[in-house]
Amino acid sequence: MKVNVVSRGSKEIVKGGVHLSDSATVADLQEAIHQRTKKFYPERQRLTLPIQPGSKERPVVLSSRKSLKDYCGGNSDNLTVVFKDLGPQVSYRILFFWEYLGPLIIYPLFYYLPVYQFFGYKGERAIHPVQTYAMYYWCFHYFKRIMETFFVHRFSHATSPLSNVFRNCAYYWTFGAFIAYYVNHPLYTPVSDLQMKIGFGLGIICQIANFYCHILLSNLRGPDGSGGYQIPRGFLFNIVTCANYTTEIYQWLGFNIATQTVAGYVFLVVAALIMSNWALAKHRRLRKLFVCKMFIRIWMIDLCDFAYSSLTGIAIRRKRWKTEVSTQMGTFTSVPVEASGEPAPPFSPIWYYVLGPRA
Repeated sequence: MKVNVVSRGSKEIVKGGVHLSDSATVADLQEAIHQRTKKFYPERQRLTLPIQPGSKERPVVLSSRKSLKDYCGGNSDNLTVVFKDLGPQVSYRILFFWEYLGPLIIYPLFYYLPVYQFFGYKGERAIHPVQTYAMYYWCFHYFKRIMETFFVHRFSHATSPLSNVFRNCAYYWTFGAFIAYYVNHPLYTPVSDLQMKIGFGLGIICQIANFYCHILLSNLRGPDGSGGYQIPRGFLFNIVTCANYTTEIYQWLGFNIATQTVAGYVFLVVAALIMSNWALAKHRRLRKLFVCKMFIRIWMIDLCDFAYSSLTGIAIRRKRWKTEVSTQMGTFTSVPVEASGEPAPPFSPIWYYVLGPRA
């Protein structure tokens, strides 16, 4: 069969097209394009089916695991695909490693080295116990994230744009230095022992819960990242759509209760907003894929429910009846839920999928 590879402007990318066997897959086509144009390795390619001019429909993205015949329609001997260059790519493991390595190195520098002399502080520095515990907590968190990157996470997408490395590193490294500067500052005023124990206790529990959530998510996919989108179940996922983001938010809340700095709370708010956006997108995607009313998700505190419902006018109400939800595996699960367009009353209980989805 012949495959014509064109750009969105209908310019021919591979002169004369690509000739493949009838049993060829999309991955075979990507490899053939790479052989003809060395610059465009498979991870850099995005292939879609052409759409009619003026159409508002999203183009169908070709899956590398599928056969080309699945996309041929009535004409099995000729296929036209639209090629898009995604730019330089890096693996998600490399991306996550570098973004987490920065905070792991930067934070101890403020704790161990006399860096505050360069900021004009000449006095003797006394280290409080909470600063020591905060350093251990911080390093454990990012060491855990690096270990999870290499030994736990399974990614649905093989690569990420190279530009994300610089963006993500700037985010994590800058906040790492920002928080470390204030928590380890010679003029830092520690919180009470009780508040410190409550904060770190909450944080450690959430770190362990977060690790277990990542294990559950990892088990949804095969070693190669296959498995498609599935509704996660078990543990906190029975009540929270994105339990991994929920525990991530709470573990930083615990850290900030124990250390109590403006820098730390700024990081918490920014991180919570980012993860809220990810979680909302994931919830909508799962609801669309499984064509169902999603199960109820409890997230945080009444104030968050009030703020969010005031903005969206959406209330998620618990009902005593249950609805059947079809899953990818052909099984069914009972899920209590009803989505209502009525505004939620102020400070109503938070019956809402997590406000809080890097591959």
